[in-house]
Amino acid sequence: MAKKKELTVEDKLRALYDLQLIDSRIDEIKRLRGELPLEVEDLEDEIEGLKTRLEKVNVEIAEFEAEIANKKNIILEADELTKRYTEQQKNVRNNREFNALSKEIEYQELEKEHAEKLIKELHAKINFKKELIDGVAKDDKTIVGLKEKTSARADHLKHKKGELDTILAETAKEEEALFKKSEDFGKIIDAHLLKAYTRIRSSVKNGLAVVAIARNASSGSFFTIPPQRQMEIAMRKKIITDEHSGRILIDAELAAEEQVKMEKMFAKLK
Repeated sequence: MAKKKELTVEDKLRALYDLQLIDSRIDEIKRLRGELPLEVEDLEDEIEGLKTRLEKVNVEIAEFEAEIANKKNIILEADELTKRYTEQQKNVRNNREFNALSKEIEYQELEKEHAEKLIKELHAKINFKKELIDGVAKDDKTIVGLKEKTSARADHLKHKKGELDTILAETAKEEEALFKKSEDFGKIIDAHLLKAYTRIRSSVKNGLAVVAIARNASSGSFFTIPPQRQMEIAMRKKIITDEHSGRILIDAELAAEEQVKMEKMFAKLK
C-alpha cells in the first residue's frame, strides 16, 4: 500500500488558506440569507400562538353561548312553574296554601331575573371576545382583531418564505458542494492544525483564521509585523501566527495564487 505523501509546510499553508477561502464563501452565503431563517421561524411561532389564542377565544364563546342556552331554559322553566302555581292558587283551600304558592311564584321570578341578568353579562362577554377576534374601532382608534392579525402575519410569512426559498434555490447547490470541499480539505490537513484553525476561526468575529500580510500587517490588523518576521512568513518554512490576534499568517503572493485557483473552483460550483 502506497505511503501517504508527507505535506511540506507550504503545502499545509496552501491547504489551510484554501479551506479558509471555502469556509469564508460558506459564511458569505449564510450572510446572504441573513436573519431570514430566524425571521421565518419567529413568524411561524407567532402565528401558531395567534391561532392557539383564537381557538381558545372561540371555545370560550361557545361555552358562554351554551351557558346562555342553559339560562334560557331556566327562564322557560320558571315561566311554566309560575303559570302552574298561579293556576293552583285559584283552587287553594286556605291562606297557608295560597301563601306557599305565592312564595314559589316569587322564587321563580327571582330565578328568572337572575338568569336574565346572567344572560346580559354573558352577551357582554361574548361581544368582548368577538371584538378580540374581529377587531373594533374605539375612541378614534382601530384595534386589530386576532383574525386580521393572524392573516397579516401569515401574508408576511409567505413573503419571507418566498425570499428565503429564492435564496436557497440560488445557493443550495453551491453551498452543498462547498461543505463537501470543506470536509475534503479538512481531511488532508494535520489534525492538530485543523483543530487550531477551527479554534481560531470560532474566536474571531469575521471567521478569518488564516490571513495574508497586507501593508506590513496581518489583514484586519493595525499592528505592524517586523521585516524579519515577514521574511520568515514569505519563506513558508514554518507555521507562523500573529502574536496579537492568534491568526495563522501567509504571504500575499501565496494568498493571491490560491485566490485565483479557488475562484475558478467556486465558479464551477455555482
